[in-house]
Amino acid sequence: MEANTLIDPSAPVGVFDSGVGGLSVLRHIRQALPREDILYVADSAHAPYGSKTPQQIQARALALAEFLAGQGAKALVIACNTATAAAAPLLRERYGMPIVGMEPAVKPAVAATRSGVVGVLATSGTLQSARFAALLENYGRGVRVVTQAAHGLVESVERGEVDTPQTRALLWQYLEPLLQEGADTLVLGCTHYPFLRRLIQSLVGEGMTLIDTGAAVARQLHRRLEAAGLLRQDTHAGVEHFWTSGDAATVQRIIRRLWEDEKIEVHRL
Repeated sequence: MEANTLIDPSAPVGVFDSGVGGLSVLRHIRQALPREDILYVADSAHAPYGSKTPQQIQARALALAEFLAGQGAKALVIACNTATAAAAPLLRERYGMPIVGMEPAVKPAVAATRSGVVGVLATSGTLQSARFAALLENYGRGVRVVTQAAHGLVESVERGEVDTPQTRALLWQYLEPLLQEGADTLVLGCTHYPFLRRLIQSLVGEGMTLIDTGAAVARQLHRRLEAAGLLRQDTHAGVEHFWTSGDAATVQRIIRRLWEDEKIEVHRL
């Protein structure tokens, strides 16, 4: 790809998710791209996306992308598996900038499994998507992939309940069947779930390999920006700016906890 001379490399990167789950991706982006300014939108008023129709998700994705483009974003990251499945093609048609999406890490999980059984924990919207069906078709052969729709986990993370007895009980309800099926590798198929990693690992044991795609997304964003000539080259230390469609005070409290920074300010979208 030729360098894009119409976009300023010092422009920010836009990231959006149905809520605060995309912060798990944002952390990897920050590590991979320390010079980039990042705009993050948590669509908390409309979370979770997993129970919405593709048309509803597309409408939200378009609204958030339009906001981020209006803020001068030079690239977009759809930090949500469900939104990627529903809306990535639509956004790529509409915007002439790099757009990076998410997908459950079936391919690396298939490579990692020793028992030949891979568990996938995701929202129903992701599991029912054509994109996920294609992943299984392309990479799932030769192993058994056991899927589990995990209703309520997104809401738990949105409330900041990443280590409560209630969240532990809910998780065990979803994890126990995967263990009984012999899964030794677990795909965290929603960007909210890495915030439950410690709790999940304590329930399934150290013998279970947990895989998410945050680092892969950050690498892909780096590649896309570099190919387009949009990597920021100065010595600027990147900063983050946050918005939400939900209650700003509530989301600010949760983001400060998950991002481990009490100085974060979250603005109402």
